[in-house]
Amino acid sequence: MTDDPSPEKGSRRHTAGLFDVRNIIGALMAIYGIVLLLVHVFGGDASATSGQAHDQANLWTGAALLLVGIIFFAWAVLNPTVVDEDEEARLTEEKRELGTPGSTTE
Repeated sequence: MTDDPSPEKGSRRHTAGLFDVRNIIGALMAIYGIVLLLVHVFGGDASATSGQAHDQANLWTGAALLLVGIIFFAWAVLNPTVVDEDEEARLTEEKRELGTPGSTTE
């Protein structure tokens, strides 16, 4: 037995893809990590960060953020969010029938 739901006959399904929130969070973390690593490599104003404790802060924080971003990307690839289009269409129709604001198709 597997936990992977098999698509039913006639069911339309797809993954969230780039719009998965894990990809967005992972991209932001990775970008911030790369920026901090670049600041560490190319330096900056040494007067703002004086002392041995501050010398490696950008390196370790940047590496940690980059690692977390990569973990978020791997999580999204290994366990994708599946969107059932038939269920989504049913919910949209139900909202329209109930007169939920913002659900009209006109």
